[in-house]
Amino acid sequence: MTSQTNRIAPNAQALAELVAPPASSLMSRPEFVWGVATASYQIEGAIAEDGRVPSIWDTFSAKPGKVLHGDTGEHACDHYHRWSEDVDLIESLGVDAYRLSIAWPRVMHADGTPNRKGLDFYKKLLTRLAEKGIQRFVTLYHWDLPQYLEDRGGWLNRDTAYRFAEYADLVSRELQGLVTGWATLNEPWCSAYLGYGNGHHAPGLANTRWATQALHHLLLGHGLALPLLRANDPVARCGIVANVGRGTTDGTTEADRIAAQRYEVQHNDWILQPLLKGSYPEELFKLWPGTEPLVLDGDMEIISRPMDFLGINYYFRSNLRSDGGTGFVDVPLKDVERTQMGWEVYPQGLEDLLRRFKSQYDRLPPIYITENGMASDDAVVNGEVVDEQRMRFMKSHFAAVARAIDAGVDVRGYFAWSLMDNFEWAFGYERRFGITHVDYDTQVRTLKQSGRALQAFLALRRGS
Repeated sequence: MTSQTNRIAPNAQALAELVAPPASSLMSRPEFVWGVATASYQIEGAIAEDGRVPSIWDTFSAKPGKVLHGDTGEHACDHYHRWSEDVDLIESLGVDAYRLSIAWPRVMHADGTPNRKGLDFYKKLLTRLAEKGIQRFVTLYHWDLPQYLEDRGGWLNRDTAYRFAEYADLVSRELQGLVTGWATLNEPWCSAYLGYGNGHHAPGLANTRWATQALHHLLLGHGLALPLLRANDPVARCGIVANVGRGTTDGTTEADRIAAQRYEVQHNDWILQPLLKGSYPEELFKLWPGTEPLVLDGDMEIISRPMDFLGINYYFRSNLRSDGGTGFVDVPLKDVERTQMGWEVYPQGLEDLLRRFKSQYDRLPPIYITENGMASDDAVVNGEVVDEQRMRFMKSHFAAVARAIDAGVDVRGYFAWSLMDNFEWAFGYERRFGITHVDYDTQVRTLKQSGRALQAFLALRRGS
């Protein structure tokens, strides 16, 4: 069930103003896409039902000490069983679109054949969304690699890129006509660096050389999948989702300035330059000497195939100083606003990055902000969740996007992260990113005040 707080307050204008972008912004026009986002492993649960095979996150979260409080995705938000209720929740918000991901382990058997029960789940979900007039932005890979592929080397094995293309081929044939936009990968930086570079995420390996090779294979899989997606589902748009980070320095030396620059190269250009220019940044290998990946003839042409859109995920800024060598160290600023994650609230960073990407990349496609949000320690009190910090966060970041649009950046939409509280990877269920509160014991959903404010803004935008 969903709490009865899912209603627009009598004073809708005042509630909407708590989050609304500038009234003159293109974000208030009908063609701008407003949405909410989730990911399969973070919400679905049902990890052993209907033929789903184990994923690397099942394996990783079962290891003591890998996830806060020993949490796993076994039950999560039970979306696999409550999807119909959750679609009603999405509809009640009045958003134009929903961004979700497909669980690779749910739709394919280990021998590569389709798992009909898993595919039917997504067909039902996408069909219901379409019937309600909600656009469907589908990510093929949001980190839940089948464990049997990791057992063969995972993203360190070039063969995984070809297996990903086969998966993309199968899913896009099966779901043809039900998807508005396909994103191949979500945040390949996280999959490569956190998964293979420092071990913070599944599969938990830690070697920088492995990270650069894993990233190359992830991007190769992306490039191999694009023509298959276009052939199978020609009406849908195709792109990728990248997380980006703003790096600045309060240091006073040239070495500190270079440190901040190399942070952004590592965080942003490591991903965007091969996609949009067909090469890896030389500066990256000054930061990480001797870590160049093995690149075969033709790989960069495959990786840099044109895209219809680029998804941008942004959360925070980092303050960097030189480590005394070729790298950087993160030196947190004092007296700045932070979220439950410890991340600085810095909306200006989003505008800065959008402007830079426009000036730096001639082939920059239209952009969707596919994730932006914050974690807070929310609780239901007297039937309500008053998350004032999140509303301030949303309003300030909406304004930052509006300024970037005014500066000529082609931003077509914004997806709030997240529709609901969920399994926050290595932080388990303690960190709450949702605009909807989830009671994990009862699975009751309660729309937070931030969700109600977004709902009110969107209702006023529609004139309803």
